[in-house]
Amino acid sequence: MVLTLRSGLQALRALSRDARDTLFLLSIILWTVAPHVSHLPTWCIAFAGGILAWRARLAVVGGKLPGRWVLLGALALGLGLTLVSLGSLLGRQAGVTMLVVLISIKTLELHAQRDIFVVLFLGFFLTLTHFLFSQSMLVALAMLISVWGLLSLLVLTHLPVGQPSLRQAAQLAAKTALLGAPLMLVLFLLFPRIGPLWGIPQDGAAQTGLSDSLRMGSVAKLAQSNEIVMRLRFLDPPPSPSSMYFRGPVLSQFDGHEWRPLAKSSFTAELTPRALLRLQGPSIRYEMTLEPQGLREIPLLEASPNPPQREGASAQQLDMELTDDMRWISRSGLRERLRLRLRAQAHINFEHGPTTMLLGLQDYVELPPGSNPRTLAWAAALRRQPAMAQADAQTLAQAIFRHIQTENFSYTLTPGPYGTQNLHAVDEFWLDRRAGFCEHFASAFVVVMRALDVPARIVTGYQGVDPVPVDGYYIVRQKSAHAWAEFWQAGEGWVRADPTAAVSPARISNSATLIAPNSLVADRLQQALGGSAQMLVRWRNSWEAVNNRWNQWVLNYSSTQQFDLLNRLGFHSPSIQDLAWLLFATVSSLAGLSLLVGWWLHHHNNPWARQMTQVRYALRSLGVCLADHDPPLTLAHKTRDDLQGRAEPLAQALSALDPLRYGPNTSPKAINRQFQVIQRHVKALLK
Repeated sequence: MVLTLRSGLQALRALSRDARDTLFLLSIILWTVAPHVSHLPTWCIAFAGGILAWRARLAVVGGKLPGRWVLLGALALGLGLTLVSLGSLLGRQAGVTMLVVLISIKTLELHAQRDIFVVLFLGFFLTLTHFLFSQSMLVALAMLISVWGLLSLLVLTHLPVGQPSLRQAAQLAAKTALLGAPLMLVLFLLFPRIGPLWGIPQDGAAQTGLSDSLRMGSVAKLAQSNEIVMRLRFLDPPPSPSSMYFRGPVLSQFDGHEWRPLAKSSFTAELTPRALLRLQGPSIRYEMTLEPQGLREIPLLEASPNPPQREGASAQQLDMELTDDMRWISRSGLRERLRLRLRAQAHINFEHGPTTMLLGLQDYVELPPGSNPRTLAWAAALRRQPAMAQADAQTLAQAIFRHIQTENFSYTLTPGPYGTQNLHAVDEFWLDRRAGFCEHFASAFVVVMRALDVPARIVTGYQGVDPVPVDGYYIVRQKSAHAWAEFWQAGEGWVRADPTAAVSPARISNSATLIAPNSLVADRLQQALGGSAQMLVRWRNSWEAVNNRWNQWVLNYSSTQQFDLLNRLGFHSPSIQDLAWLLFATVSSLAGLSLLVGWWLHHHNNPWARQMTQVRYALRSLGVCLADHDPPLTLAHKTRDDLQGRAEPLAQALSALDPLRYGPNTSPKAINRQFQVIQRHVKALLK
């Protein structure tokens, strides 16, 4: 492999400079197009790859570029395929598809400098299109490399063929980009964030993974993912893991197979439209950064009596409402790719819901007719026991927990499917196989409680966090997805009951989530890695910490943060006008400073300019009529014309300066020596 790489580098060096520059251009285009692979039709990627490969071959062998009719045919093919596959030539995806087609075809038409400019400007525009799909840090880093490569090619295009080298052009491009970095930072901080210009892409937004329906096995699939749902930073001492329940969809309607939210009925009108929260003890303040939401429910820490506020001096409440089952719902939804940094508070100790029986609570007792008959018979037998005949809901719940603890139930991510072969899912789980994940236990618990004529429902969300905070933030992952139950107790209201705690106490008390069994290959790989696996975990945590900073400082930077910045700078009640004036003043100051620095560098840090100024001053004192822009060769001609033969040595010295300055092998020392010769001739003429 090393020999192959070495021979490839030697073959590359053997190519002409024009061929190497062309291959570099094609590589940058390929790099820029590559992240679009998941967004564009397969034919488009194949089309672009084929044309770029064809152009690379022509560069290597020195082949002739195709004629106009071939290009028109390729363009017509690209237009037709776009129209057929996407149904339109308008819109985001169609526009990006056509842009990739056009930049690929244009590489076959690099006849003149203007053609290269067109390709480069299309490349810059293509770089921007990536942020229509994703604004992640990886995409930003990849596009930074693209911009660097395109700037390097732009430098080469403005200079004579073959000069400078590609490395020198890349260095100059990097220096130019660094010089522009302060202006870029100012524009990022102060340019007004006006929607929808600064909106983050909506199509293809990631989702939390929670759903407004539940079947046995759905949470187990979700809990095998390590994707991040939210990050938390506690401003007060954090609660214990067993108290960290993040409430999501509440599911109360059961058809024998699937749980769904309770449909509105005439009975629910008797329930209070707002949860009757009875808070106990101090509140816990925390900040949360939510990843994109696929549901209207915002999974806040139980129990949150007030809507969360955006962080900052311009803090404002979100457009949310608290439902009668204690869910926080966003009225407008949060389906776009938006990361919210919120301040919220929760009361770990609380009671909620009506304390006296209402007619609407009967909705939480209903079961589908003929569903799970054996489980219902088991519940009837439990109720016939003398100790349970008049037992309240708390006592019945404890009896169900004891059954789970004593009947060898097992907690597993892979229990297999339930409800097959004409069996009822809860019957099969509760009385036969006794193996399941949290949703299996929660479903069976609610069915049994309803069979005992106790109102009960399922709550889904997240429970627990990663045990070790990363960069000061506790992380909630998809693997913390959880389902638990609530039952109604007279005098108390709704009471949380988590049957998972009966079969796997560590899952609740220590957030000890299950790990899906590895395949044979994964097992062998883990054995080979040994201690390196822990290193990979540390690297993952470090990357997540960096990514969190990107989310907070870049993606989450909005008009609210801009006004907070103005507050810190001394603006009271800042407005968009203050922001615009500050932006104008800062950019103008930077522009003026750049002019001053450029002037100083030109006159004080440029030996050529300084010495040429001295030569022009000396020639004027000798009576030579010249202009400030005259190069050395023109000065030599004017010296001969105005001073005649007595200035021939001076004219020759000026003529010799021209190739030293503009020739291929310039040497600062040789130029300085020639200026010394010119000065001696000038002094001789002045005597």
